[in-house]
Amino acid sequence: MRIVIAEDSAVVRAGLAEILADRGHEVVAAVGDAQALIAAVDEHKPDVTVVDVRMPPGYTDEGLRAAITIRRDHPGVGVLVFSQYIETRYAADLLGAAAGGGAAGVGYLLKDRVADVGEFVEALSRVAAGGTALDPEVVTQLLGASRRASGLDTLTARERDVLGLMAEGRSNGAIASILVVSERAVEKYVGNIFSKLGLAPSDTDHRRVLAVLRYLGS
Repeated sequence: MRIVIAEDSAVVRAGLAEILADRGHEVVAAVGDAQALIAAVDEHKPDVTVVDVRMPPGYTDEGLRAAITIRRDHPGVGVLVFSQYIETRYAADLLGAAAGGGAAGVGYLLKDRVADVGEFVEALSRVAAGGTALDPEVVTQLLGASRRASGLDTLTARERDVLGLMAEGRSNGAIASILVVSERAVEKYVGNIFSKLGLAPSDTDHRRVLAVLRYLGS
């Protein structure tokens, strides 16, 4: 395999390169930021790339966004995300791009859950060959995010307005005043929101808080 590694930690980057080289694979580039990753893939056209999620300059989701760019511009290049973080929004975008794209595969493994070097190399080979390698925890969180998003997607425009104002800490009376509707109408909207988000009445959970948390996490 011809491989590009993108990892901001110099120690981890060097370790991955050594592991792969020792097993007869060619590391054509090992870089420390997302822009350098895109440039290296453009230049070398590798079989697969290993990508961390959080990279300079912002250390948020630069690596995943670069991976999506690679899938778009080089659909024949496999992408294995290798990180300690799960970023569900862009991970879903990456997997969606793979589902509708070319022959190469996509993987997402968590660093602290890969205990065996051989397991990692085998997963990387599978991705390069067009297969997938997904940590079960990543799948669980992606499915959870999908269910949450689906609930929010069922809200009407007015219900989303109400939920947005709830997220600002507004009372039903304040929401009614802002939207120029009756407080009874706001209560109906709030009830609809709880119902659509699957938030049943509970003695232990505050549905208003849970609805806002789901909104803010979308």
